[in-house]
Amino acid sequence: MLNPVHLRTLHTVLRTGSFADAARQLSYTGSAVSQQITALERQVGTTLFERESQGVRATPAAHFIGERSLDVLGRLQALEDDIALLREGGTGRLRLGSFPTASERLLPEALSLFRQERPDVQVRLDEGEESELTPLLTARELDVAIMYRYGLVPRRHPRGFRTERLLVEDLIVLMPTDHALLGGSASITMDQLEQETWITPRLGTPGAAMMRRLCANAGFLPDIVYRTNNYATAGGLVRAGMGIALVPALGHTPQSGVVGLRLADHGAHREVMAVRAPATTEGAWRSMVQALHRAAATLADSAPGVSLPTA
Repeated sequence: MLNPVHLRTLHTVLRTGSFADAARQLSYTGSAVSQQITALERQVGTTLFERESQGVRATPAAHFIGERSLDVLGRLQALEDDIALLREGGTGRLRLGSFPTASERLLPEALSLFRQERPDVQVRLDEGEESELTPLLTARELDVAIMYRYGLVPRRHPRGFRTERLLVEDLIVLMPTDHALLGGSASITMDQLEQETWITPRLGTPGAAMMRRLCANAGFLPDIVYRTNNYATAGGLVRAGMGIALVPALGHTPQSGVVGLRLADHGAHREVMAVRAPATTEGAWRSMVQALHRAAATLADSAPGVSLPTA
Protein backbone atom coordinates (compact mmCIF):
# COMPACT_ATOMS: atom_id res chain seq x y z
CA MET A 1 0.00 0.00 0.00
CA LEU A 2 1.32 3.43 -0.93
CA ASN A 3 2.38 5.61 1.95
CA PRO A 4 0.18 8.75 2.02
CA VAL A 5 3.02 10.75 3.61
CA HIS A 6 5.20 9.97 0.59
CA LEU A 7 2.37 10.94 -1.76
CA ARG A 8 1.95 14.28 -0.01
CA THR A 9 5.68 14.89 -0.33
CA LEU A 10 5.43 14.05 -4.04
CA HIS A 11 2.69 16.67 -4.47
CA THR A 12 4.75 19.30 -2.66
CA VAL A 13 7.80 18.62 -4.82
CA LEU A 14 5.65 18.81 -7.96
CA ARG A 15 4.19 22.12 -6.81
CA THR A 16 7.47 23.75 -5.70
CA GLY A 17 9.76 22.24 -8.33
CA SER A 18 12.58 21.29 -5.94
CA PHE A 19 13.42 19.07 -3.01
CA ALA A 20 14.82 22.02 -1.05
CA ASP A 21 11.67 24.18 -1.39
CA ALA A 22 9.47 21.21 -0.60
CA ALA A 23 11.54 20.50 2.51
CA ARG A 24 11.07 24.08 3.76
CA GLN A 25 7.28 23.93 3.26
CA LEU A 26 6.99 20.57 4.96
CA SER A 27 9.47 21.39 7.75
CA TYR A 28 11.65 18.47 6.67
CA THR A 29 15.31 18.33 5.78
CA GLY A 30 16.25 18.06 2.11
CA SER A 31 17.63 14.61 2.84
CA ALA A 32 14.31 13.47 4.32
CA VAL A 33 12.43 14.60 1.20
CA SER A 34 14.94 12.80 -1.04
CA GLN A 35 14.63 9.61 1.04
CA GLN A 36 10.82 9.69 0.84
CA ILE A 37 10.82 10.15 -2.92
CA THR A 38 13.38 7.34 -3.29
CA ALA A 39 11.19 5.07 -1.17
CA LEU A 40 8.14 5.92 -3.30
CA GLU A 41 10.09 5.26 -6.51
CA ARG A 42 11.17 1.90 -5.15
CA GLN A 43 7.58 1.05 -4.28
CA VAL A 44 6.06 2.03 -7.65
CA GLY A 45 9.02 0.60 -9.57
CA THR A 46 9.80 3.63 -11.69
CA THR A 47 11.73 6.92 -11.62
CA LEU A 48 9.67 9.93 -10.53
CA PHE A 49 12.30 12.69 -10.68
CA GLU A 50 15.40 13.07 -12.80
CA ARG A 51 18.16 14.39 -10.52
CA GLU A 52 20.11 17.10 -12.30
CA SER A 53 22.89 19.44 -11.22
CA GLN A 54 20.48 22.40 -11.13
CA GLY A 55 17.63 20.56 -9.39
CA VAL A 56 15.09 17.89 -10.24
CA ARG A 57 12.76 17.34 -13.16
CA ALA A 58 9.51 15.43 -12.79
CA THR A 59 8.90 12.47 -15.06
CA PRO A 60 5.53 11.69 -16.70
CA ALA A 61 5.08 8.95 -14.08
CA ALA A 62 5.35 11.55 -11.29
CA HIS A 63 2.68 13.71 -12.90
CA PHE A 64 0.44 10.68 -13.48
CA ILE A 65 0.69 9.46 -9.87
CA GLY A 66 0.28 13.02 -8.58
CA GLU A 67 -2.94 13.56 -10.53
CA ARG A 68 -4.43 10.16 -9.71
CA SER A 69 -3.67 10.48 -6.00
CA LEU A 70 -5.25 13.92 -5.56
CA ASP A 71 -8.71 12.50 -4.88
CA VAL A 72 -7.33 9.85 -2.51
CA LEU A 73 -5.36 12.38 -0.49
CA GLY A 74 -8.36 14.71 -0.37
CA ARG A 75 -10.54 11.92 1.00
CA LEU A 76 -7.84 11.00 3.49
CA GLN A 77 -7.62 14.61 4.67
CA ALA A 78 -11.41 14.70 5.01
CA LEU A 79 -11.23 11.52 7.09
CA GLU A 80 -8.55 13.04 9.32
CA ASP A 81 -10.72 16.15 9.76
CA ASP A 82 -13.73 13.97 10.63
CA ILE A 83 -11.65 12.00 13.13
CA ALA A 84 -10.62 15.24 14.80
CA LEU A 85 -14.29 16.27 14.97
CA LEU A 86 -15.20 12.84 16.32
CA ARG A 87 -12.53 13.13 19.00
CA GLU A 88 -13.96 16.48 20.06
CA GLY A 89 -17.54 15.27 19.83
CA GLY A 90 -18.43 17.31 16.76
CA THR A 91 -19.65 14.36 14.70
CA GLY A 92 -20.43 10.68 15.08
CA ARG A 93 -22.95 8.93 17.30
CA LEU A 94 -23.75 9.02 21.00
CA ARG A 95 -25.54 6.01 22.45
CA LEU A 96 -27.62 7.21 25.40
CA GLY A 97 -29.54 5.17 27.94
CA SER A 98 -32.14 6.48 30.36
CA PHE A 99 -34.76 5.30 32.82
CA PRO A 100 -38.39 6.15 31.91
CA THR A 101 -39.17 9.12 34.17
CA ALA A 102 -35.92 10.86 33.21
CA SER A 103 -36.70 10.16 29.55
CA GLU A 104 -40.07 11.82 30.00
CA ARG A 105 -39.17 14.82 32.14
CA LEU A 106 -35.45 15.55 31.77
CA LEU A 107 -34.32 14.39 28.34
CA PRO A 108 -36.60 16.29 25.91
CA GLU A 109 -35.10 19.68 26.75
CA ALA A 110 -31.59 18.24 27.20
CA LEU A 111 -31.64 16.56 23.77
CA SER A 112 -32.92 19.73 22.14
CA LEU A 113 -30.08 21.73 23.68
CA PHE A 114 -27.53 19.08 22.72
CA ARG A 115 -28.70 19.10 19.09
CA GLN A 116 -28.22 22.87 18.94
CA GLU A 117 -24.64 22.46 20.19
CA ARG A 118 -23.75 19.28 18.26
CA PRO A 119 -26.04 19.09 15.20
CA ASP A 120 -23.88 16.48 13.46
CA VAL A 121 -23.86 14.02 16.36
CA GLN A 122 -26.58 11.38 16.11
CA VAL A 123 -28.09 10.40 19.46
CA ARG A 124 -29.53 6.92 19.87
CA LEU A 125 -31.74 6.43 22.94
CA ASP A 126 -32.18 3.09 24.71
CA GLU A 127 -34.70 3.26 27.55
CA GLY A 128 -34.76 0.80 30.41
CA GLU A 129 -34.66 0.26 34.12
CA GLU A 130 -31.47 0.48 36.17
CA SER A 131 -30.89 -3.28 35.99
CA GLU A 132 -31.12 -3.16 32.19
CA LEU A 133 -28.94 -0.10 31.61
CA THR A 134 -26.02 -1.16 33.80
CA PRO A 135 -25.03 -4.24 31.73
CA LEU A 136 -25.31 -2.21 28.50
CA LEU A 137 -23.04 0.46 29.90
CA THR A 138 -20.54 -2.10 31.19
CA ALA A 139 -20.50 -3.86 27.80
CA ARG A 140 -19.85 -0.47 26.12
CA GLU A 141 -23.13 -0.76 24.21
CA LEU A 142 -24.03 2.61 25.73
CA ASP A 143 -21.77 5.67 25.90
CA VAL A 144 -23.74 7.55 28.54
CA ALA A 145 -26.59 6.44 30.80
CA ILE A 146 -28.94 8.50 32.97
CA MET A 147 -29.23 6.49 36.17
CA TYR A 148 -30.28 6.92 39.78
CA ARG A 149 -29.20 6.01 43.29
CA TYR A 150 -31.37 5.92 46.40
CA GLY A 151 -29.98 7.56 49.51
CA LEU A 152 -29.98 4.41 51.64
CA VAL A 153 -29.00 1.97 48.88
CA PRO A 154 -25.26 2.41 48.11
CA ARG A 155 -24.17 1.85 44.54
CA ARG A 156 -20.69 1.69 43.03
CA HIS A 157 -20.00 1.86 39.31
CA PRO A 158 -17.12 -0.08 37.71
CA ARG A 159 -13.63 1.41 37.81
CA GLY A 160 -13.06 4.00 35.11
CA PHE A 161 -16.68 5.10 34.87
CA ARG A 162 -17.29 8.80 35.42
CA THR A 163 -20.44 10.17 37.08
CA GLU A 164 -22.01 13.61 37.11
CA ARG A 165 -24.79 14.39 39.59
CA LEU A 166 -27.77 16.12 37.98
CA LEU A 167 -30.74 16.18 40.35
CA VAL A 168 -31.93 15.22 43.82
CA GLU A 169 -35.51 13.99 44.22
CA ASP A 170 -37.56 13.92 47.39
CA LEU A 171 -39.47 10.71 48.07
CA ILE A 172 -43.20 11.33 48.05
CA VAL A 173 -45.82 9.39 50.04
CA LEU A 174 -49.03 9.11 48.02
CA MET A 175 -52.28 8.94 50.00
CA PRO A 176 -55.95 9.12 49.08
CA THR A 177 -57.47 12.55 49.82
CA ASP A 178 -59.63 11.15 52.64
CA HIS A 179 -56.76 9.56 54.55
CA ALA A 180 -56.90 10.06 58.31
CA LEU A 181 -53.26 11.16 58.58
CA LEU A 182 -53.68 14.12 56.28
CA GLY A 183 -53.55 17.46 58.03
CA GLY A 184 -51.80 20.76 57.56
CA SER A 185 -48.27 19.40 57.16
CA ALA A 186 -46.61 18.95 53.76
CA SER A 187 -44.34 16.17 55.06
CA ILE A 188 -44.59 12.93 57.00
CA THR A 189 -42.22 10.38 58.56
CA MET A 190 -42.11 6.59 58.26
CA ASP A 191 -42.82 5.98 61.93
CA GLN A 192 -46.26 7.53 61.36
CA LEU A 193 -47.00 4.92 58.69
CA GLU A 194 -46.46 1.65 60.55
CA GLN A 195 -50.12 0.60 60.35
CA GLU A 196 -50.51 1.32 56.63
CA THR A 197 -50.87 -1.08 53.73
CA TRP A 198 -48.41 -0.40 50.92
CA ILE A 199 -48.06 -0.41 47.15
CA THR A 200 -44.34 -0.79 46.43
CA PRO A 201 -41.91 -1.51 43.57
CA ARG A 202 -41.21 -5.09 42.52
CA LEU A 203 -38.78 -7.22 44.51
CA GLY A 204 -35.16 -6.96 43.42
CA THR A 205 -35.37 -3.30 42.43
CA PRO A 206 -33.54 -0.40 44.13
CA GLY A 207 -36.92 1.10 45.02
CA ALA A 208 -37.93 -2.05 46.90
CA ALA A 209 -34.55 -2.11 48.70
CA MET A 210 -35.02 1.54 49.70
CA MET A 211 -38.48 0.78 51.07
CA ARG A 212 -37.12 -2.06 53.20
CA ARG A 213 -34.36 0.15 54.63
CA LEU A 214 -36.75 2.97 55.50
CA CYS A 215 -39.17 0.61 57.23
CA ALA A 216 -36.35 -1.15 59.09
CA ASN A 217 -35.01 2.20 60.31
CA ALA A 218 -38.51 3.01 61.56
CA GLY A 219 -38.75 -0.38 63.33
CA PHE A 220 -41.47 -2.19 61.40
CA LEU A 221 -42.15 -4.56 58.53
CA PRO A 222 -44.45 -3.10 55.86
CA ASP A 223 -47.76 -4.72 54.94
CA ILE A 224 -47.35 -4.87 51.15
CA VAL A 225 -50.48 -5.63 49.15
CA TYR A 226 -49.44 -4.71 45.58
CA ARG A 227 -46.14 -4.43 43.74
CA THR A 228 -45.69 -2.39 40.58
CA ASN A 229 -42.89 -0.39 38.95
CA ASN A 230 -45.42 1.78 37.13
CA TYR A 231 -45.92 5.03 39.05
CA ALA A 232 -49.21 5.80 37.26
CA THR A 233 -50.53 2.39 38.30
CA ALA A 234 -49.42 3.01 41.89
CA GLY A 235 -51.22 6.37 41.87
CA GLY A 236 -54.38 4.77 40.52
CA LEU A 237 -54.35 2.11 43.25
CA VAL A 238 -53.85 4.80 45.89
CA ARG A 239 -56.78 6.80 44.51
CA ALA A 240 -58.93 3.64 44.70
CA GLY A 241 -58.06 3.25 48.39
CA MET A 242 -55.95 0.11 47.96
CA GLY A 243 -53.06 1.43 50.04
CA ILE A 244 -50.39 4.13 50.07
CA ALA A 245 -47.25 4.33 47.93
CA LEU A 246 -43.79 5.83 48.03
CA VAL A 247 -42.51 7.29 44.75
CA PRO A 248 -39.63 9.60 43.74
CA ALA A 249 -40.60 13.14 42.83
CA LEU A 250 -40.04 12.64 39.08
CA GLY A 251 -42.55 9.80 39.22
CA HIS A 252 -45.25 11.88 40.92
CA THR A 253 -47.79 13.55 38.67
CA PRO A 254 -50.50 15.38 40.63
CA GLN A 255 -53.90 13.80 40.10
CA SER A 256 -57.34 14.12 41.60
CA GLY A 257 -58.03 11.93 44.58
CA VAL A 258 -54.37 11.65 45.59
CA VAL A 259 -52.24 13.78 47.91
CA GLY A 260 -48.45 13.67 47.94
CA LEU A 261 -46.47 14.35 51.14
CA ARG A 262 -42.70 14.63 51.29
CA LEU A 263 -41.07 11.86 53.31
CA ALA A 264 -38.93 13.63 55.90
CA ASP A 265 -36.79 10.69 57.06
CA HIS A 266 -32.97 10.84 56.88
CA GLY A 267 -31.73 9.56 53.54
CA ALA A 268 -35.18 9.69 51.93
CA HIS A 269 -34.12 10.90 48.51
CA ARG A 270 -33.00 9.70 45.11
CA GLU A 271 -30.10 11.14 43.11
CA VAL A 272 -30.17 11.29 39.32
CA MET A 273 -26.80 11.19 37.57
CA ALA A 274 -25.17 10.82 34.18
CA VAL A 275 -22.70 7.93 33.95
CA ARG A 276 -20.05 7.83 31.23
CA ALA A 277 -18.32 4.74 29.88
CA PRO A 278 -14.51 5.15 29.64
CA ALA A 279 -14.30 5.19 25.83
CA THR A 280 -16.90 7.93 25.34
CA THR A 281 -15.69 10.92 23.33
CA GLU A 282 -14.77 13.76 25.68
CA GLY A 283 -16.32 16.51 23.57
CA ALA A 284 -19.67 14.75 23.19
CA TRP A 285 -19.71 13.93 26.92
CA ARG A 286 -19.04 17.56 27.88
CA SER A 287 -21.78 18.84 25.58
CA MET A 288 -24.29 16.26 26.82
CA VAL A 289 -23.52 16.99 30.47
CA GLN A 290 -23.90 20.73 29.89
CA ALA A 291 -27.26 20.16 28.20
CA LEU A 292 -28.39 17.87 31.03
CA HIS A 293 -27.37 20.41 33.67
CA ARG A 294 -29.31 23.16 31.92
CA ALA A 295 -32.38 20.96 31.58
CA ALA A 296 -32.03 19.88 35.22
CA ALA A 297 -31.97 23.53 36.34
CA THR A 298 -35.20 24.18 34.43
CA LEU A 299 -36.81 21.11 35.95
CA ALA A 300 -35.71 22.01 39.48
CA ASP A 301 -37.36 25.42 39.08
CA SER A 302 -40.69 23.94 38.04
CA ALA A 303 -41.09 20.46 39.53
CA PRO A 304 -42.06 20.11 43.23
CA GLY A 305 -39.66 17.93 45.20
CA VAL A 306 -36.85 18.21 42.64
CA SER A 307 -33.69 20.17 43.43
CA LEU A 308 -30.13 20.59 42.21
CA PRO A 309 -27.41 18.71 44.12
CA THR A 310 -25.36 20.67 46.62
CA ALA A 311 -21.57 20.71 46.37
